[in-house]
Amino acid sequence: MSQRPRMCLTMKWMRLVQLSLALALPVSAAIAQAQATKRSKPSDTSFAAMQNRGKKAMGVDQYTSTHKFDATPTGGRIELQRDTIDAAGVAQIRAHMREIATSFAAGDFTTPGFVHMQDVPGTKVMRAKRSSIRYEPRDLPGGGEVVITTKDSAAVAAIHEFIAFQRGEHHAGGMDGMKHKP
Repeated sequence: MSQRPRMCLTMKWMRLVQLSLALALPVSAAIAQAQATKRSKPSDTSFAAMQNRGKKAMGVDQYTSTHKFDATPTGGRIELQRDTIDAAGVAQIRAHMREIATSFAAGDFTTPGFVHMQDVPGTKVMRAKRSSIRYEPRDLPGGGEVVITTKDSAAVAAIHEFIAFQRGEHHAGGMDGMKHKP
């Protein structure tokens, strides 16, 4: 066999390999993107059920809102904001934050109990120490927050327990004391 036919055959194979790669790379990229998206969205059915109960309790879609739970030296902070500003959603969040501040101050933790379908850690002590804990709702541009403060060390520990539980359950960001946790 002469060199020319062998080179033509080699060129054809190279073109076939190039064409295969050109077709395969976009498909591989699309598969990788789909897998990354699937990993980034919790598919856990218990999490989805909790998110649905949260929507019922708070009046806004939990998947289009962002929670943050911060532990502070004097208590903590619960923040909820819409991912995209919509007046009705922001107003609903602000009303919810005022409602939970009032309920928590009265020792009523039924809303987080309903959302999580269990007694939420820290709430027994927070209920017992309610007279020494202050709950202050504040408006934020995309929603609101409740700032929780106390001078009682046992209440601070209970608030931190409550905040840590909430942060974990909601797969949320926030701060643990002075150390940032994304």
